Amino acid sequence: MKKQFFWSKIQKNLLFILLVLQFTACVKHEKFKSTSFKTTTGWGYTVAFKNKIIIKQSVIPVINDTKSFSTESDALKVANLVTEKLNHKISPTVTKNDLILLKIKL
Repeated sequence: MKKQFFWSKIQKNLLFILLVLQFTACVKHEKFKSTSFKTTTGWGYTVAFKNKIIIKQSVIPVINDTKSFSTESDALKVANLVTEKLNHKISPTVTKNDLILLKIKL
């Protein structure tokens, strides 16, 4: 009788563990998503999480002038850098050195 009780306990525990593992495997891991948009003087970018915009940058950060990115490619380069930082749980701030390394036209 004890042996049967022991096996039924193990079966219940294994079933519970399998259900938990299956649930965690099916959970959708949301990522940050970046897109570009046209401004009156150039390009900007947005960063969204779960379809909600959390960052909208219409000017080049860090520089003294308030001018937009000259190309869509430049805006997307910085947007991708910001999303990578956010995905790695790093502060999304952009430095002047980041702009230089990305070869952004200032």
